[in-house]
Amino acid sequence: MKLVKAIYQITAEFPESEKFGLTSQMRRSAVSVPSNIAEGAARGSSGDFVRFLQIARASLMELDTQLWLAQDLGFIQSSKHARSRVIVILKLLNGLIQSRG
Repeated sequence: MKLVKAIYQITAEFPESEKFGLTSQMRRSAVSVPSNIAEGAARGSSGDFVRFLQIARASLMELDTQLWLAQDLGFIQSSKHARSRVIVILKLLNGLIQSRG
């Protein structure tokens, strides 16, 4: 949830021309991570939970790529802080997937 908030704050500074482009895509990717974790947890089976954790991980990797792109395009000076959160979440997701799979 903290990552989602950070992404909303970061993208609020993007050019208006990116409102329906990278801004929207980054926000969707960020929101997808906790949403898929919650949905998977609510499914009741370990197999479903793992599948949704994998989807959350894929969305997280999408977001990581988008952070690099935003930096390369000059929309943000550094993606280091947000990317460090991505790495922590990735490790947590990988641990959960391994423990359930």
